[in-house]
Amino acid sequence: MPGAGAAEAVAFPCHRSLAPIMWVLLALALIEMIVAHGLVAIWSTRVALWLSLVSLGGVAWIVRLIRSLRTLPPFVSGDVLTMRAGVLGTVAIPVASIAGLRADWSAETLRQRGTLNLGLLAYPNIVIDLLPPVMGRRGRPVRAVAHRLDDPQAFRAWIATLPQANGLA
Repeated sequence: MPGAGAAEAVAFPCHRSLAPIMWVLLALALIEMIVAHGLVAIWSTRVALWLSLVSLGGVAWIVRLIRSLRTLPPFVSGDVLTMRAGVLGTVAIPVASIAGLRADWSAETLRQRGTLNLGLLAYPNIVIDLLPPVMGRRGRPVRAVAHRLDDPQAFRAWIATLPQANGLA
């Protein structure tokens, strides 16, 4: 596993951990959508058609998100770790800002304002501490990033190669 200054990009896939639960959620939403739209159609066909168009747009967006989990995984290239959840969220982290991995965390930790949870619907299997914090979307400082990776051991092994890790991986 290359270290912080490596020229080649190393990806850390997350689609096998995140996509199945999202497909299940989409299937449940489709069932609910069919029932709800049928009931709305009894009241007003025009409203049901409008609601169906909006819902189909939402379904297309969710399918795009699920498919992007495979094509846009978290990766490290050079001195930047790019953590992302497909097209939904991305944060670029300078490798020098990585303070290490947390050994354990609670649901309360994941809800803290400075924690960016990219695990979507799944409980994360890694939490990276950042020092100094990086700026996320909307100008908020991100002090920790949580994610659900397919192979967290490979990520821990990469973290262990960093000089600032000090055995925290």
